[in-house]
Amino acid sequence: MKNIKNSDRQFIGTIYSTGAPQVAEMISLAGFDWVMIDMEHSALSLGETQNALQVLGNKILKIVRVPGNDDIWIKRVLDTGCDGIIIPMVNNAAEAERIIKASKYPLEGNRSVGVARAHNYGAAFKEYVSDANNDLIIMPQIEHIEGVRNLDSILKVPGIDVIFIGPYDLSASMGLTGQVNHPEVRSSIDLIKRKCREAGLPYAIFGATPESLEQEIIEGCRFPVCGVDLMILSDAYRILLESLHSIRKVI
Repeated sequence: MKNIKNSDRQFIGTIYSTGAPQVAEMISLAGFDWVMIDMEHSALSLGETQNALQVLGNKILKIVRVPGNDDIWIKRVLDTGCDGIIIPMVNNAAEAERIIKASKYPLEGNRSVGVARAHNYGAAFKEYVSDANNDLIIMPQIEHIEGVRNLDSILKVPGIDVIFIGPYDLSASMGLTGQVNHPEVRSSIDLIKRKCREAGLPYAIFGATPESLEQEIIEGCRFPVCGVDLMILSDAYRILLESLHSIRKVI
C-alpha cells in the first residue's frame, strides 16, 4: 500500500478488535480501504495483532492503534509489519515530536533496529529500513481538549501524516462524556478539521454508524472509519433475535 501519502482519494475504514482471524478476513473480503486494528480499547495481544495483519493481506491499509503513547509499544507494533500507527492522547508538540522520533530510523529518529515480520524476517531488511521512514503512516490522535488547545504547535511537527480525531474521549475531557453532538464538542471538532485543512494535513474521524459520518464524507474527510466489529456483531444478533420474537408473537 504505497503512495498513500500522495493520493487524494478517500479511504473508507472500520475497526477490528475481536482477535478472531475470520473477522479480519471478512473485513478484507468486504472491500474496505483501511482498517484500524485497535490495541488500545480491546484485549488484542501483540501476537493476535500480527496474526490479523497476516490474514488481512496486502490489499487493505492496516493501521494499528497502539495501546498507549509509549515508545516501546510504538517500536514493537511497527515491527509487526503494519502500514502505520495511531497514537492515542497526543496533547502537545513535545509528545508529537517524541512519537515521530520513535517511529523513524536514524538519522531522522531513534527507532531501534531489529529483525521481525516487518523485514520479512530478515529477507527484506535492507529494503524495509531504507523505505520505512517515508512509507509508514503516522497518525497522532487528538482526543483531549488540551490537544485542541495545542493543535497549532502539534501541526507544525514534521513527520505527521494524518490527524486522527477522537470525538468520544474529547467529549469526556470537556465534561460531556459521550455527547459528541453537543455544540461545544462539535465546535472543537470543527476547529480541528479547519486547522488540519489550513495545514494541508488530512484527518481521520470515527463514527459509529454511516449516518454519523455522512457529513464528514461529503466534506472530504480522507480517512473516515465506521463501526467496531464487536458492536456490529452484537447489533446483528440483537436485531435477529428481535425479528424472531416478533414472528413468534404473530403466530
